[in-house]
Amino acid sequence: MEKIKQVIRKNTMLLILIIVTLIFQFLITRSGSSSLFTPANITNLISQNAYVVILSTGMLLCILTGGNVDLSTGSMVALVGALAGTLIVRQGLNIHLSIFLCLIVGILLGAWQGFWIAYVNVPAFIATLAGMLTFRGFAWIILDGLTISPFPQSYLKYFNSFIPSNPEIRFVFTLTVGILLSVTIFVVSLVFRLRKKSIGYKIISFSSFIVRKILISLVIIGASILLGKDKGIPAILIILSIIVFVYHYFTSRTVYGRHLYAVGGNYQAAALSGVNTKGITFLAYTNMGFLSAITALVSVARFNSAAPSAGSSYEMDAIAACYIGGASAYGGIGTVRGAVIGGVFMGILNNGMSILGIDANWQMAVKGFVLLAAVIFDVVSKNRVQVES
Repeated sequence: MEKIKQVIRKNTMLLILIIVTLIFQFLITRSGSSSLFTPANITNLISQNAYVVILSTGMLLCILTGGNVDLSTGSMVALVGALAGTLIVRQGLNIHLSIFLCLIVGILLGAWQGFWIAYVNVPAFIATLAGMLTFRGFAWIILDGLTISPFPQSYLKYFNSFIPSNPEIRFVFTLTVGILLSVTIFVVSLVFRLRKKSIGYKIISFSSFIVRKILISLVIIGASILLGKDKGIPAILIILSIIVFVYHYFTSRTVYGRHLYAVGGNYQAAALSGVNTKGITFLAYTNMGFLSAITALVSVARFNSAAPSAGSSYEMDAIAACYIGGASAYGGIGTVRGAVIGGVFMGILNNGMSILGIDANWQMAVKGFVLLAAVIFDVVSKNRVQVES
């Protein structure tokens, strides 16, 4: 019984995600509005909510440094998107050079924020709030309040295409990829499990390990089947997978990743232990600028336009995804896996309410309530642990 409680405690948000998904599926089916799990809707879920996963991955690093957030991410998306539209559509600059310049600008914007926060000790809330206003203003100035479109197909193919392009092999290809990916995840996880066990790390029971991997495999193969019945594997899904894998590895298996948790856990203790606390904070915000630039490139491709109003409330969705996924409001706690689960949760919430025809104002109210509930859960849990100890 105690083992069951531990499994539930460790996978609370995943179980809530499954329950919420089933509730939406029931409500959507009952209303006669098709299904949440149609092949076309799964593809839409991925493309519509890619920005949440990308930004929440970067936002997690900021939160880990001490519960800080970056309020300027949506404005950075608008500014870099405006630059992309100007370079690619108006100036006709080389696609690859334009993408490179946009990424550099994103890194510089993040470094600008990180400098004031890490080295001048400007509160993150104030620095990023100033950035939010400044970057949004520059986006309006660059575009002169206008929307630029359309982008050339040579640019759109990098973000909006599907693999494979041949419909005759689409289903078999996607299913094969899903099976191979499931096997790879199982083998890699098993190797890491054996390595941890050999050096004395505490690990979950083998039965729990098997059940978890079976569930993951079923989700991957099920998604592969649905994607195969639609247009194939979206290019954006490949980009998301690379980002999630790289940042999961960085936060969980590198020295700098461990330093992020140390800085958020106890800033003074980390500094006294020799951790470059200012450098780690600077890195977190510089990285946020980089991922905001990637999000901008993805977003302008999805909408096939660059607008000064782009990216509105993106930062709020990213922050909510992190806290919903288990990141602590105090910093030092959170995982990329949790941020992704939070991002998927936000996507299901947005998509489900849209299919049900719920008013946009009510959608904002619901997301606000969910965010508050997630933070309250974190605070209450932390207080309970302190009392018990």
